[in-house]
Amino acid sequence: MTRTSHDLKDQADRAERLARTGMDSLTVERLRAYAQECRNRIATESPDAPAPGSPTS
Repeated sequence: MTRTSHDLKDQADRAERLARTGMDSLTVERLRAYAQECRNRIATESPDAPAPGSPTS
């Protein structure tokens, strides 16, 4: 995992944790969308990476 991919994964994880803290629905929706965007970028930057949301071994 490159440094950029690592940073994107960290940002996605943080956004998902924040979304679970009980904020208003619009903020939660935007955080989840940002997390998904980060995971999509990771997937497109490293073709051998697992698909976003799939379990890792």
